[in-house]
Amino acid sequence: MTGSDQPDLFLEDGSGPSLTPALPPAWPERAAWGTAPSLRAWQQAAMEKYFTEQPRDFLAVATPGAGKTTFALSVAAELLGRRIIDRVTVVAPTEHLKTQWAQAAERAGIPIDPTYAAGKGRTSQDYVGIAVTYAGVAVNPLAMRIRTERFKTLVILDEVHHAGDALSWGEGVREAFEPATRRLALTGTPFRSDVNPIPFVSYAPGPDGIPRSAADYTYGYSHALADHVVRPVLFLAYSGEMSWRTRAGDEVAARLGEPLTKDLTNQALRTALDPEGSWIPSVLAAADKRLSEVRRHVPDAGGLVIATDQDSARSYAKTLRKITGESATVVLSDEKAASKKISAFAADESRWMVAVRMVSEGVDVPRLAVGVWATTTSTPLFFAQAVGRFVRARTRGEIASIFLPSVPRLLSFASEMEVERDHVLGRKVTDEDDIFAAEDDLLAQANASESASSEEQSLSFEAIGSEARFDHVLYDGATFGHEGEVQVGSEEEMDFLGIPGLLEPGQMRDLLRQRQSDRARKQKPAVAAAAPAVPSVEQVSTHEQLAVLRRELNGLVAAWFHRTGQAHGITHAALRKECGGPAAAIANAEQLRARIDRVREWAARKSG
Repeated sequence: MTGSDQPDLFLEDGSGPSLTPALPPAWPERAAWGTAPSLRAWQQAAMEKYFTEQPRDFLAVATPGAGKTTFALSVAAELLGRRIIDRVTVVAPTEHLKTQWAQAAERAGIPIDPTYAAGKGRTSQDYVGIAVTYAGVAVNPLAMRIRTERFKTLVILDEVHHAGDALSWGEGVREAFEPATRRLALTGTPFRSDVNPIPFVSYAPGPDGIPRSAADYTYGYSHALADHVVRPVLFLAYSGEMSWRTRAGDEVAARLGEPLTKDLTNQALRTALDPEGSWIPSVLAAADKRLSEVRRHVPDAGGLVIATDQDSARSYAKTLRKITGESATVVLSDEKAASKKISAFAADESRWMVAVRMVSEGVDVPRLAVGVWATTTSTPLFFAQAVGRFVRARTRGEIASIFLPSVPRLLSFASEMEVERDHVLGRKVTDEDDIFAAEDDLLAQANASESASSEEQSLSFEAIGSEARFDHVLYDGATFGHEGEVQVGSEEEMDFLGIPGLLEPGQMRDLLRQRQSDRARKQKPAVAAAAPAVPSVEQVSTHEQLAVLRRELNGLVAAWFHRTGQAHGITHAALRKECGGPAAAIANAEQLRARIDRVREWAARKSG
């Protein structure tokens, strides 16, 4: 390469590359990279590394919302301009992302055909490239290979970890694109742990000797947050009392967020997400209050509810309509118009969208600011993909707010957002609690037919009742909250729901600490003044009285479990049999008192 072929890394005024990070995620006005401040600092640095080393294969790992698409299209435009390549092939995980890539490429002056199919053969001469899915490549990799051999091709592998989702996908990608002139792999989510290498990704032994993927350029969430490229995320956790009936007929009562077995945690979560219960409507109402506060500062801010299945999604949309008086956009995975609905929502100013898996990695809806996690899927990969939909920054000070069930697994993911992970080879992980767990089984379950999933759940489980309680806020790895039980709709909850929608990360941290300490100071004199005359259970309101009695009953049942080893559900069922009445979640005060007295009788007899 001659000196004149080297890219100009300086701006027109002779200065170095602009380090101004506060740029919108959309494609800027077309300009050759390095000649105008149109790229973010990390994109410029990655471009410099790419064109200095001129590699055939390049892996860029960048957090969702950082601008991987802009970086890749900048590389493509420069390679086309230098005549190093004459065609571009984009491989994406979904049909919707093919269209999204084509739209972004069009703005960059690179027309791409998103309707191309492997058996289609030629495409219009108006196009410089094509966009296909990993599944489409696997159908006919030979046809894609022939096209790749005919032209000097740059292959952009978007979310390249999907090349390992199925053995046929990886083999298809390797066969189809082995002859490519250049290959640019992108990912923004944690890689998996398995024994199958991802095509065209380099591996190097880690400290433990196990091969790990080696990225050529990495731009993590913590770096992007410091550069104001992505939004900080405020996680609001909600717990509450749950009751359900197992397949064996046992009635179980437990508090979401308490230490439970994996099965009990899953059943408690499914009870919370049941549209007929009280938990999900309470959390949706709280999320809408938060959205209203955010919209005071960001008028077009939108919210997203991530649902498990179609029936739940429709039910959540009906609940949101009752809360807001406005219809929510419902996006289902098997709808032909799903992509159009997402695009329409991204462009308008409506409040809520409810989606079943459609709004995952790469889907660009920059105005999303409030999310509700209402799905039973809880893997590191899916969590990273979903949260990535909310972190795309447009202006400085925007904060993303995500409402989570108080499930330890989800809360641990939230506290580890800044952890960067590589693809680990040669270690087959079977324990799904391992942060590096293989995703195959869980993703297959998440991508299964919604009707089949719903049917299986209904056979093994029946929700009886649920109540929501505000637990705490998780921000920047730290927790903030108030002492005691915080009721939904209380002033204590509004201390956090009413946080302004535009704050710098440092301001957010200071405000959370201040509100927590202010409330603690107010509570101390109130507790001291009330100490001589604590109201009896009969003197408080009905819902508070029932909550106190349920907590007392659950505490006694837990104590009975520790003494006898008898499962909570069996104990609750025995109490119902002896004392009569419905499940604890819907029992009246008299019935709850009778069960409390009966447990104490049991304890006295056992002690005697």
